[in-house]
Amino acid sequence: MEYVYTAMLLHSAGTEVNAKSVEKVLKAAGVKAEKSRAEALVASLEGVDIEEAMATAAVAAPAAAAAPVAAASSEEAPAEEETKEEEEKEVSEEDAVSGLGALFG
Repeated sequence: MEYVYTAMLLHSAGTEVNAKSVEKVLKAAGVKAEKSRAEALVASLEGVDIEEAMATAAVAAPAAAAAPVAAASSEEAPAEEETKEEEEKEVSEEDAVSGLGALFG
């Protein structure tokens, strides 16, 4: 997630979002930057309007936050359903990287 935040920070600052700048910001923040992850992020953002994606994500975030609150207020969920939901939430790193393009448009 820190890689995505770095891209948004660089974009907001008017700096080109490239692997080198992503690594530099992450290192300055004390995060061990991986060159391959930075390159994958930049590749997934190619052709994406980051400004539009940030505006869209800002609108979608409150709706996504409301879902757990509604789930928490229900009486009692069967343990089997909870286990299944937890398994569905687990995402491999490759799936997460490939999904970055969808996050930004």
